[in-house]
Amino acid sequence: MPVSPPKSRPGDEVRVVAPATSLAFISEEQCELAEKRLLDLGFPVSYSEHAEEIDLFYSSSVASRLEDLHAAFSDPEVRAIMTVLGGYNSNQLLSGLDFDLIRENPKAFCGFSDITALQNAMLARADLVTYYGPHFSSFAMRDGIGYTREYFVRAVMDSGQSPDLYEVLPADHWSDDLWYADQDRRIFERNAGYRVLNEGEVEGRFIGGHLGTFLLLCGTSFMPDIRGAILMIEADNETKPQHFARELQSLVMQPGFEDVCGLVIGRFQRDSQMDADILNGIVAAQPELRGVPVLADASFGHTTPVFTFPVGGTGRIEAVNEAPRLYVGASG
Repeated sequence: MPVSPPKSRPGDEVRVVAPATSLAFISEEQCELAEKRLLDLGFPVSYSEHAEEIDLFYSSSVASRLEDLHAAFSDPEVRAIMTVLGGYNSNQLLSGLDFDLIRENPKAFCGFSDITALQNAMLARADLVTYYGPHFSSFAMRDGIGYTREYFVRAVMDSGQSPDLYEVLPADHWSDDLWYADQDRRIFERNAGYRVLNEGEVEGRFIGGHLGTFLLLCGTSFMPDIRGAILMIEADNETKPQHFARELQSLVMQPGFEDVCGLVIGRFQRDSQMDADILNGIVAAQPELRGVPVLADASFGHTTPVFTFPVGGTGRIEAVNEAPRLYVGASG
């Protein structure tokens, strides 16, 4: 049975780690703003020893990254762990991770994108519920951060007031711009909300993340059991419609997919060239998805802002055309 980490409280130390892209890729100004934002929530920030190491692939050695992750989980002063950024290589760490250490020291672990590999492996091998949500660097965003902050707090902090399930409302706006390159010329668009592709109402455990990274776990012991899951999948700007269709085909062919109970698709980036009609066609072409409730245009993934959901935690979707809703379990 998956174990949810203890909820964070003001004063808890957050350790920033770089299991994919190095902290050196983030400007000093952005680090200062992200650190201030977390401190405003009550979280003092510390950095892993090798966070700023950098190589030809903007990352660091496998040994350094493993050492930093293990140090974060074993340090009793650290109560939560956040990743710097995504990237392309966090799956290099899987065979070296000490899953017993992680299981014995459950802590909130938050990030997204390439971090999908670590999160789902921790669920499969350490029974740890993790959080698919903002990176540390996400808090360096000057504008449009309110929604992200609100649902991060709802997921990882102990409010003492949350019901068993709380509703995740759609963000009222979204953006796909390079905010880190120019914070003065942000472009926000109105968000029309969730879109129902297949109707139905289900409860289950959230599993998934970045689809391309999730599929790297196929055929390994690091892939969690997807039976009874609500699969949460999203893609980045490198994933064009034909790529997403191919990846979705691979997903529905995985053992246990016949017992998946729901699917939620995060909003696509503009450069992906995906639109509503194309996505409708891709989903409709999959006989394995007939009868499976499907929501699209959810606010998680590579557009901003994002909500945080527990990988391995409980949730509910109501894919009803008149009033689609998504709920997250307060206890993970």
